[in-house]
Amino acid sequence: MCHKYIHSCPMWRNEGPCFDCIFVVTDPEAEGMHGLDIAHVLCFFSFNQFFEPLYQSTLYPCTVIHWFNHMGDGPDVATGMWIICPSYNACNVPHIDIIYHAAHLIPIYATHNINTRDIKPHGSYNTFNFFYVNKFTNHHAFEIAF
Repeated sequence: MCHKYIHSCPMWRNEGPCFDCIFVVTDPEAEGMHGLDIAHVLCFFSFNQFFEPLYQSTLYPCTVIHWFNHMGDGPDVATGMWIICPSYNACNVPHIDIIYHAAHLIPIYATHNINTRDIKPHGSYNTFNFFYVNKFTNHHAFEIAF
């Protein structure tokens, strides 16, 4: 069995933060990307809710995520990959049960020159405005990002 770890670290190997992206199930009835959205994981946490009469508690594992919006109703014709952009001020705190799989995003480069010295891996989500959802990263992503 293969495991994929989803990272949300303020400091990764002493080089900067590492916040992964995920596929989130938003419509279980729809197929492919029509039932999935992409989110950027900012934090994982959990809390207990205590019930007074029986002194029992329930643990709720959650995550803080920032949403991405789909651009269009289907994948890009030239690449076959979906295009997304960061949502404006759209954060949420859902239960981790909605996480389906880790997602890999490829920035869409603009027509202007980019100084590669200024771009760090941890800053690419803030540097670029649009991303491709990479369905070619592995066979699992290829099966779900259609």
